[in-house]
Amino acid sequence: MKQTEDFTRKLITTPEKLNSLLEKWSDQHDKIVFTNGCFDLVHKGHIDYLFRASKLGTKLMVGINSDASVQAIKGPGRPIQDEDSRMYLIAALEFVNAVVLFQDSTPLNLIKKVRPDVLVKGADYKPEEIVGYHEVTGWGGEVKTLEFIDGYSTSKIIRKIKAEDQDK
Repeated sequence: MKQTEDFTRKLITTPEKLNSLLEKWSDQHDKIVFTNGCFDLVHKGHIDYLFRASKLGTKLMVGINSDASVQAIKGPGRPIQDEDSRMYLIAALEFVNAVVLFQDSTPLNLIKKVRPDVLVKGADYKPEEIVGYHEVTGWGGEVKTLEFIDGYSTSKIIRKIKAEDQDK
């Protein structure tokens, strides 16, 4: 377990370490893909989405909503898992190159700092509605949307667990 945790912790970056990581990627001429989310109960839909996002460039950075921002977005009782656990799980995916926590209600400040070549969100958004669209397209980047796998969502999993719990 210790080796896995050490490896995963290397991928979890902090705002203080972010600049040096971005400089390294820039020096290597990497194409940075950025996406973000709560990733509360990681499921097949999340894995598929992140894998496909990773194929749009050479480095995939995932912004993770802080516990406070998840609660503000999703309401009381969320997140189910704390921010450290959520970052650890996403960082453990072999196609994720960095994970960073953000405290704001949107990832706009983080997007401005990262300056990704490709900004990705789910196809439940129109590209023009995605936070960071104007900034990313303004510096010549792309904004892409990816379809989700039908039937997979954290909210659906939570409803199923609650329903099964009530049946007991």
